[in-house]
Amino acid sequence: MEDRAASSAGATGSGTELLDGAVARIVRESGASVGMLYLLPRGESTLRLAVLAGVPPQLATPWHRVKLSAPMPVADAVRHRRLIWLGSQEELARRYPRPALVLPYRLCLAAVPIRTGATDRGGLVLLLPGSHPPELSAAERETLVSGCRDIGLLLQQAEAGGFPVVPGSSPRVLAPPPFSEPGEGEGAVTLEFVRRLPGGSCALNLDGTICFLDGAAAALLGADPSGLLGTLPWESLPWLDDPAVEDRYRDTVVSREPVSFTVLRPPDHWLSFHLYPSATGISVRILPAVEPDAPREPGTPGPPGHGRASRPSVPGRASALYQLMHLAATLTEAVGTRDVVELAGDQIMPAFRIQTLVVMSSVEGRLRIEGRRGQVPGLMDRFEGAALSSDTPASHVLMTGVPGFFTDFAELVRRYPSAGLREAVSACAFLPLVVSGHPVGTLVLAYDRPRVFEPEERALLTSVAGLLAQALDRARLYDAKDRLSHSLQAHLLPRTLPRVAGLDVAARYLPAARGMGIGGDFYDLIRLDDTTAAATIGDVQGHNVNAAALMGQVRTAVHASAGAPPDEVLSRTNRLLTDLDPDLFTSCLYVHLDLAGHRAVLATAGHPPPLLRQPDGRTEALDLPPGLLLGVDPGSRYPTAEVPLPPGAALALFTDGLVEAPGVDLDDAMADLAEHFALALEQPVDAVADTLVRYAEQATPGTDDIALLILNAVPEAD
Repeated sequence: MEDRAASSAGATGSGTELLDGAVARIVRESGASVGMLYLLPRGESTLRLAVLAGVPPQLATPWHRVKLSAPMPVADAVRHRRLIWLGSQEELARRYPRPALVLPYRLCLAAVPIRTGATDRGGLVLLLPGSHPPELSAAERETLVSGCRDIGLLLQQAEAGGFPVVPGSSPRVLAPPPFSEPGEGEGAVTLEFVRRLPGGSCALNLDGTICFLDGAAAALLGADPSGLLGTLPWESLPWLDDPAVEDRYRDTVVSREPVSFTVLRPPDHWLSFHLYPSATGISVRILPAVEPDAPREPGTPGPPGHGRASRPSVPGRASALYQLMHLAATLTEAVGTRDVVELAGDQIMPAFRIQTLVVMSSVEGRLRIEGRRGQVPGLMDRFEGAALSSDTPASHVLMTGVPGFFTDFAELVRRYPSAGLREAVSACAFLPLVVSGHPVGTLVLAYDRPRVFEPEERALLTSVAGLLAQALDRARLYDAKDRLSHSLQAHLLPRTLPRVAGLDVAARYLPAARGMGIGGDFYDLIRLDDTTAAATIGDVQGHNVNAAALMGQVRTAVHASAGAPPDEVLSRTNRLLTDLDPDLFTSCLYVHLDLAGHRAVLATAGHPPPLLRQPDGRTEALDLPPGLLLGVDPGSRYPTAEVPLPPGAALALFTDGLVEAPGVDLDDAMADLAEHFALALEQPVDAVADTLVRYAEQATPGTDDIALLILNAVPEAD
C-alpha cells in the first residue's frame, strides 16, 4: 500500500508538493470525484496541469496544457476571473463541446480561478458526480472560492521566499485515500460475506488494474487469478478488448456512479459486470447473464437495478464517441463550408444511424441551406428563404439557441402544426449552431424510425453541433478571405511566365495559412531579348493587405529597371521604397541570365541564397556578397556575383518559408533542401518544383508564405 501511494504521488515539478494538502482538502470537502490544479507560469499564456487527484494520469492527458485563449472552462475561469459552474453534462456539451466529447459522462463541473491581487496564478477544475444538484449552493461556492484563495496565498508565499512553484512536464498525482484497516475479526467476516454473494467479486484500483479477485470471479472469467492481478482486464482478457468496456470504466471513475454492462465471453457465455466506484477504487460484481434482448427463462433474474443498466446501444455509444473525437480533429483541417458538411455527414451519420443531415444558417434575417447529406436531402427545401420569425423548428432553434428533440413525426407536427412539414422522416433533432454564445444556424438530423433520445445521446449531439458551428464559422471566414486573397494574388503575381529560349521554368506559390492567402512573397521572370532574361524573387515583411500591396509595388519597380546591372536594379528599387516609407522591409534576389554566355549575375538584398545544381548533380547554396534589406538605407550598395550556368544546370530561387522551421539550424535545412534538389536531377522542372514543395510541407510548420522559382538551363540539342 505504501509503495502504491509513493509511486502515484511522485513530484514532477518544483514545489508542487506544497499544494497537496490544499487540493486534497478541496476535493474532499466539495465531494468532487476529480480535482485538476493548473498553474500559469509568469509570462506565459498556457495553463499547465500541476496536480491531479481522483483519476489516473492517462485520463487527464488531453488537458495537460490549456491555452488561455482555448474554449475550455478553466481558461474562461482564469481569463474572466470568475467561477464557472456547469450543472450537467448537457450544459457542458452546449457551452464547451470539445471537452464534452472526451467526457461524455454524467457529471457536473466547476472551474475556479486562482489569483492574488492582480496576478493570475492558475485555476482549479473539479468534476462532481452527476447526482449532484444542478445548482451550486452558497456554502459549496464559498468552499471552492476560499480554497482557491488559500492556494493562491501558498503560491505567493513560495514565490516571495525565492522558491516559486513550477509545474513539471507531467502532473503530480495525489494518492487515493488509504484503505481503512479492518478491526479485529472483520477480515474473516468480510471474506465470508463476499463468498456468500452470488457470482464473483473483483476489485480494481483507480487506474483500472485488478487488485483482488475471488475464485468465483476467476471461474466466470475463465482465467487464472494469479495471471490477472496487477493487469488491466481489457488487456489481459482478449474478449474484453472493446472500447466500450474501457469507456464504462472511465465513466464510473469520472462520474463516481455505478455502471453496468453485458459482454460475451466466447463462445457463448454472457456475463454482466456491475461497477461500484469510490475514492479508493472500484468494486466489481460479475454475474452470469442472458444475451441482451434474448427472451429470459422464467425465474431468470434480470440485471440488478443499481446504477445504469446495460443497454444494447452501449457499444454503439462508445463507437460514436470515438468517431466524434476523430471528427473533432478532422474538422480543424477542414476548409470551406462544403468540406465541413461533407466531413460531418461522413462521420456523424453512421455513428448515430442518421438518414438525413441539413445545415442551415441565417442570412439577412432568413434561413439558408448551407449543405445537406442523406436520403431525403430536400427535406428542408420549403424552409429555404423563410423568415427567422416563421413558425418552423429550424427558425425557433436558431432564434432561441435551445435544442429540439422529437421522438416521432407526430410529436413534431403537434409542436409545429403550421410548419407544413412532410412525413418524409420520423424522429428529428434540431440543434443550434452557436458561436461565441450566439446562435448562427441550425443543424437538422432526421431518422427513418422513431427514436428515444437518451440524455447521453442528447449531450453528444449537442457537442457535435458545437464543434460543427465552430468549424462552419471558420469555414465561412475562410470562404470570404479566400475569395479576397485569390483576387489580390491574381493581380499581384504574374498570371503566366514568358517563354524564354534555352530556359525551362517552373514556379510555385503557397500562402502561409488557410483562410488568409495574402502575403508579401513574390517572383517574376522577365524576357529581355532572345538570349537574356531576368529573374527575381522577394519577400515583403508581414502577411496582410499592406504587405501584398507593397509586394506589387516592389515587383513593378524591379520590372521597370530590369535589364540594368543587378546592383543598379536593386539600388533603384531600394531608393523608391525608402521614399515611400512603407514601414515594411523587403528582401529581394535579382538574377541576370545570359543564356548565350552560359552565365548568371546575381545580387541580393538580405534574401536567402539560391541553390545551384550542376549538370552532374552537385548542388550547393551560392555564397553571395551580402546586401541590406530594401527600404532601410537609401544609400545601400548591392555587390554582385557571377556564376557559370552551363546547359543542364539549374537555379532554385525561394523565400525563407521553404526552409525555416523552429529549432532547426538554417544551414542544416538548406543542406536538406539541396539534397532533394540534387536527387531530382532527371525529373521535368515541374516535377522538381513539386518535390521541393512536398519537402517544405513536411519539414516546415507552414506559418510563412512560400515562393519558389526554378530556372533550368536547357541542354543544347545535338
